[in-house]
Amino acid sequence: MSNWALAATLVFVLVTMLLSIKRKLGLEKEIAVGTVRAALQLFLIGYVLHFVFDTRNPALIVVIIAGMITVAAFNAGKRADRIPGIRLRIGATLLVTESLTMGLLLSLRIIEATPQYIIPVSGIIIGSSMIVAGLFLSAMTRELEAARGEIEALLSLGATTRQALRHSARRAVRSSMIPTFDGMKTVGLVQLPGMMTGMIVAGAEPIEAVRYQILIMFVLSASAAITAILLGTVSARLWFTAEGMLRRTGKQA
Repeated sequence: MSNWALAATLVFVLVTMLLSIKRKLGLEKEIAVGTVRAALQLFLIGYVLHFVFDTRNPALIVVIIAGMITVAAFNAGKRADRIPGIRLRIGATLLVTESLTMGLLLSLRIIEATPQYIIPVSGIIIGSSMIVAGLFLSAMTRELEAARGEIEALLSLGATTRQALRHSARRAVRSSMIPTFDGMKTVGLVQLPGMMTGMIVAGAEPIEAVRYQILIMFVLSASAAITAILLGTVSARLWFTAEGMLRRTGKQA
């Protein structure tokens, strides 16, 4: 893509800002900031990846993946920022998910053990798991507020915190996984996914692009399940105070 073509894509940002102004949505600042940040961040990571791909240093791969997990944990944790320790649990969950899925991909020789494969695929896994974690926290917050009376009644009857939380956690896990599997049902019919589209635009054969996209979809289904179930398990105690009382998770007025 030429620099002129890249600059021309700003017309889409301009259209979005004009619509915001016309409808008095007040999103112009957010759109402008988001546009600048996205461009700068992508160019920065592009230069970083160029350097890493050339050096092929395993330590740099670990640093980049650790950075991805840290940022993802911080971002997903915003969905439940009133729960102490939640970001640490999210980070641990993402680390386990990344380790298991990438470990299988490399041990089964599905992908090559090179930065060109490990870093992009890790980014897809961590990014998708971050979304699942955020969905779980949002669903869990709604579930606990809706079922507060039921949970407190179970606690008063002698149930443990884990027993009282069981049904709400199960519904939250299910809710966080549904978008991933719904996307699998319509992939190729409603949309052509990012990796497949990118490979085709870059000149790859469509069937080869499909093979890689199938790989990614199957990996994402496993990572969604691991993330939701593991986060539901390791965060269960955090929803209660040290005295065993259910925390208030809604935003303060």
